[in-house]
Amino acid sequence: MLMNDLTTTRLFSLLAEPSPVPNEEMQSAYVELVDEVKTQTQSETDYTQLFRLLNLTRIEFQALQTQILYEQGEKCA
Repeated sequence: MLMNDLTTTRLFSLLAEPSPVPNEEMQSAYVELVDEVKTQTQSETDYTQLFRLLNLTRIEFQALQTQILYEQGEKCA
């Protein structure tokens, strides 16, 4: 399994977009991410690899959150 499978989903690219994204498109991308998470967690038998995949995804979400807050001029914690 590639370690960045989840971070290459459409949701991550939409979150990184500088322009606003319609809610329907964001919701659709979120459902796709959840489906991919289900697929990965059900098919992976090596829990170390699964933990790394999910942890990497969490880190990427945090990085995007920091970037968005920075762009909005808010304090990053």
